[in-house]
Amino acid sequence: EAYPDLKASTNFQDLQTELTDTEDKIQASRRYYNSAVRSFNTKRKVFPTNIFASMLGFTTDREFYEVDEAEGAAIKNPVDVQF
Repeated sequence: EAYPDLKASTNFQDLQTELTDTEDKIQASRRYYNSAVRSFNTKRKVFPTNIFASMLGFTTDREFYEVDEAEGAAIKNPVDVQF
């Protein structure tokens, strides 16, 4: 590696761990949200829930969270940190 002292630094290792944990939490939240949206959209169309949904104004499907191409590229190519 170009910076062996940096790899050995506990602060840098803690940062890497924290970033990994944050990415995992974001991914888990996205899966949970998409699951809730799928459940909502299904229940909204099934009797008798569809009657109450239309009376309360829930007439359109909710959208899933999807990563577009620009976000996908940003995820695959992480930020280059200069020291």
